[in-house]
Amino acid sequence: MSLLASISDLPKAITANDVAARTGPANSVPPMANATPGAAFSKGLRLNIPAPIRRKASRLATSSILVAGDIASYLIAYSLLLLFLPYGSENMLLERACALAALAAIILYASSALYPGYRIHDHEHLRRRTMASVKVAVIAALGAILLPEGTRLLLPLFGFLGLGLIVQPAMHGAARGLSRRLGVWGEQAVIIGGSNRIPALIAHFTDHWQYGIRPESCVPDISDLSPYDRPSIALIADDTGSHIAELATLRQTFAEVILLSDTPNVKVAGLRPAEIGGEIGVRLASSGGAANSNLVRRALDLAIAIPAVLVLMPIILIAAAAIYAIDPGPVFFRHAREGLFGKPVHVLKLRTMYRDAEQRLEALFRDNPAAQAEWSTHFKLREDPRVLPVIGHLLRASSIDELPQLVNIIAGEMALVGPRPFPEYHLSAMDSEFRDKRRSVVPGLTGLWQISERSDADIELQQQLDGFYIDNRSLWFDWYILLSTIPAVLKGKGAC
Repeated sequence: MSLLASISDLPKAITANDVAARTGPANSVPPMANATPGAAFSKGLRLNIPAPIRRKASRLATSSILVAGDIASYLIAYSLLLLFLPYGSENMLLERACALAALAAIILYASSALYPGYRIHDHEHLRRRTMASVKVAVIAALGAILLPEGTRLLLPLFGFLGLGLIVQPAMHGAARGLSRRLGVWGEQAVIIGGSNRIPALIAHFTDHWQYGIRPESCVPDISDLSPYDRPSIALIADDTGSHIAELATLRQTFAEVILLSDTPNVKVAGLRPAEIGGEIGVRLASSGGAANSNLVRRALDLAIAIPAVLVLMPIILIAAAAIYAIDPGPVFFRHAREGLFGKPVHVLKLRTMYRDAEQRLEALFRDNPAAQAEWSTHFKLREDPRVLPVIGHLLRASSIDELPQLVNIIAGEMALVGPRPFPEYHLSAMDSEFRDKRRSVVPGLTGLWQISERSDADIELQQQLDGFYIDNRSLWFDWYILLSTIPAVLKGKGAC
């Protein structure tokens, strides 16, 4: 079916409830679910301003707010730095050096398209910001060598840039939220594709509004819209191999046409990414990564896991004592899981269940069919009779029961980040092709599933999340997942 025809098939009015309740006709374009706060206010101010001008004004306003957030981040970083530095005649020079460093970093952020930074994954945001700060630090080091007594400013300047990176995520999130409340965040978009994909994509971009995509409802023929109301972007979520001739027409209609790649929560097979890193084509390569990347991962795993074991050992011993007090017996257990290339991995965990856990589970299934259905979908139970009272739930919610797996990481059987090593009964619900894909990487202590859906994900979504991670695996993606695990654990949602 024609891509343009898919737009003309759209009914005049579709509500957000319609999208949630049913799937529209094939290749129809659903509306935006849950309009962003301030959207009505923004629409009231359009005053027949052409869409391209509105788009530029909105991006300028959002970028200004984001720049203000980064300036605030560096002011906070400088204030924190002064807490550790003595006051003296050098403070004025340090203040000027920090101001220049902050200015250079913000300029590099802008040149890396981080203002407003729409349609960029969070781990890519982290990479670009870190690389910009590293460049500024290198320039500062060169300048310090050339200036008299400049080396005395070098360490404080490095501390200033590091503190800035730590403070920025919170301030950047606040700036994004303010832009959204003011109705200037994001850009209108039409999603063109099969009806089996569009509702999930609508929900995805609504929940993950940080991407800056605002899917909007449309009139029957998008080409009849005036320049004052036309959406800025067309997102194509379909196999476009037979529609190349229409892309030129779409480019005349929209400011941007993006061929969607897979998202972390929605599988869109057969598409090409919108950004290919400046290469002449899209490369299909093994997802295992280069050998040097694996060596760096291993070095980082050891650098983090060995000190973590030493620091966290008292917590592990206290938890073990509490387990023994409630249900005397072995406090640790090893469970065979599937690892790299299918090799068995004996995952070490603190025991959070009664020793007769299997008998308790079988008795529950006999008396409660609903619990058995819940188990078949999630392989977890909200009310699990096997879990030890108080201490079992506490250890699971805080993921403390997983800490002994740091020993597996040191032994090289696991990594800090990777697909979780599931039990055989869990893996048996997955198709064989996906199981082969999981075997291609080292299992991890935490992963994309843990920071995205945690215990709420069903087996299909778990496969999509793990598959997305394996296909897009990188050191920066690993760092983003590792950093995001901390707030995920603090929210009290335990891992498998």
